[in-house]
Amino acid sequence: MPRILVVDDEPHIRDVICFALERAGMATTTARNGGEAMMAFRKGGIDLIVLDIGMPDMDGLEVCRQIRALSALPILFLSARDDEIDRILGLEIGGDDYVTKPFSPRELVARVKAILKRSHGSISPKNALSCGSLRLDRAGRAVSFNSLAIAFTALEFAILETLLARPERVFSREQLMEAAYGAHTYVADRTIDSHIRNIRAKLTAAGATGIIATVHGIGFKLAQTGAQP
Repeated sequence: MPRILVVDDEPHIRDVICFALERAGMATTTARNGGEAMMAFRKGGIDLIVLDIGMPDMDGLEVCRQIRALSALPILFLSARDDEIDRILGLEIGGDDYVTKPFSPRELVARVKAILKRSHGSISPKNALSCGSLRLDRAGRAVSFNSLAIAFTALEFAILETLLARPERVFSREQLMEAAYGAHTYVADRTIDSHIRNIRAKLTAAGATGIIATVHGIGFKLAQTGAQP
């Protein structure tokens, strides 16, 4: 049973989210602020965090920054405003997805399930994908370059896995959205662009440059040929 940490300074919002998640067969624990969220994170046993951005003292963005320094634990942001700057910033510092308040509990549950599905992976007869010295291990949910481990969020992993699995193919943003989020889920183009930027930055920091190419007007593809799934 997945355990979800729900972090929001509004009791009513916490109650609504917990009720929806528990009806969907998940266990929940709550935190009222960023400090309590970090304490719950350090205790462990959490599979995903639903994290409000607009909290006093330590906001959700700072909580995400601190967690990302230690872990790739999936994070779904809640934003009180339909503010693209907040959403994009949240994704760029390591959030997996976002839901804008007021939100549909059904949509929130669907997005949580999609992220968890990507985090836990699926059984595949081809567990290893590679491109030069870049290696992706599906079974272990791990990525490395020249044996140096690179930490990716669940959705970043799904996007990179999709590109590595079909190195000769150009993927549109819509196709990458479906690969990462599942079918019938609307995600803005800028969201995928933010994930691609994060993936490139992490690869570059590990010494793997130029792995993902932009095909203008179409989407993205693996820049280096010869990946061996």
